Amino acid sequence: MTDKTLAFIGGGNMARSLIGGLVASGWPPGKLRAADPDSGQRELLRKQCAAMHVDADNEYIVNEADVILMAVKPQVLKSVAQALRPILQAPRPLIISIAAGVRTADLERWLGGDLAVVRCMPNTPALIRSAATGLFANSRATLDQCAVADAILGAVGLTVWIEDETLLDAVTALSGSGPAYFLLVMEVMERAGVQLGLPPETARRLTLQTALGTSQLALQSSGDVASLRARVTSKGGTTERAIAELERGEIHRHFERAVTAAAERASELADQLAEE
Repeated sequence: MTDKTLAFIGGGNMARSLIGGLVASGWPPGKLRAADPDSGQRELLRKQCAAMHVDADNEYIVNEADVILMAVKPQVLKSVAQALRPILQAPRPLIISIAAGVRTADLERWLGGDLAVVRCMPNTPALIRSAATGLFANSRATLDQCAVADAILGAVGLTVWIEDETLLDAVTALSGSGPAYFLLVMEVMERAGVQLGLPPETARRLTLQTALGTSQLALQSSGDVASLRARVTSKGGTTERAIAELERGEIHRHFERAVTAAAERASELADQLAEE
């Protein structure tokens, strides 16, 4: 599938992360293109991949492209898509969108209809190729096109396919916003360590390494996280007392409410973008 010509519309952090992952995984740089109206972004793209064609003109970049990846802000995607509409109806390339909150039906409509669209929800760890990405394909996307989309997003981490597009709101709430939840927990833990007398840098390093090590432990464990937590919580020990305190504060309910609120907001934003 690396014989496909892939055009990026938008050259920001996520696009550059995907480009870096694709080149590292063997995608020919000569098969990659990118367009961005900002000269600074174009310069960053050229520095990242000298063999990739970079331009300010979206229409020029998408010409004869097999795959077009929309990496622009959700608020401008409608105008970008409508401008490309006249030149995409004949070749009908695969359209991949990483614009949060824009539903496939709306993007397809802006592009003129009858196009294969894959909507993706990556998260910010894509910047270090450790993303968790949910993907949904409309009915016009073939299995081969889905495989191409999977390879592209898989270049920066884990991919999971969702059969019901409405569940992408849950993906957004869980993994899309998830890094902020973990960072908040880490922030609170670090602060607590300092309050107990640890030097700030020591508290920071211990917190970050604990988060990293725990994630790796969970990934390598054959059981679920609840079972793993039970195994590392000695009866009558320090961890058990700490967990009991967190449960008294209804930590489960707080997280459930937080993730539900994020999912509801994702749906609201999608409705707003569709109406604009």
